Amino acid sequence: MNELDIIAERIRQDMTTKTAAREEALQFSREAIQHCAYSIRAVHRGEFAEALDRLGQARDLVTRMAELLRPFPDLYYAGYVQDAQKEYTEASTIYALIHGDPWPAPENLGVDAAPYLNGLGEAVGELRRYALDRIRWGEVARAEAVLDWMQSIYDILVTMDFPDAVTRGLRRTTDLARGILEKTRGDLTVAVRQEQLEQALRDSERSWQLA
Repeated sequence: MNELDIIAERIRQDMTTKTAAREEALQFSREAIQHCAYSIRAVHRGEFAEALDRLGQARDLVTRMAELLRPFPDLYYAGYVQDAQKEYTEASTIYALIHGDPWPAPENLGVDAAPYLNGLGEAVGELRRYALDRIRWGEVARAEAVLDWMQSIYDILVTMDFPDAVTRGLRRTTDLARGILEKTRGDLTVAVRQEQLEQALRDSERSWQLA
């Protein structure tokens, strides 16, 4: 084996190792995202034990994926690590807020800043779903609290005025969050006015009965 063959064999071994790491990381990412989706679904159903279990499995996969790809920065920043971290942030935020826990911080979740912010932005959509459920069930005050969470997220995102190359497309996420926030505010305004009207009618009916 000549010198060039030796060099080529070393490169081949490195590429083989890197490819194996990539394939394993992709599988980790897909599984983590799936667990996050199941966690969010469980939260909406009030199945908090199931949601927490799914979050734990997602966290394990996100951590293992990051450790696996640390030696390969180009793979680590290829996108699937960040996608999994973003979904994990979203699911963790939904669980924490609805369950009544403190806001999760990126260092506690073990995720990077950009996917954390994008995860917060995507959580706004799930919070809208939760707020609409509360409105349908007559829990308008609870829906107002959810709107406050949505507003808090947007107020933070809009201050992150950095290039998309740094924030990984946060500007678009922020724009979508603003639209969702305004639609929810409109829906809640209608619900509050309807509740006030119904209360006024009840009060009027009671007054007539007492007269």
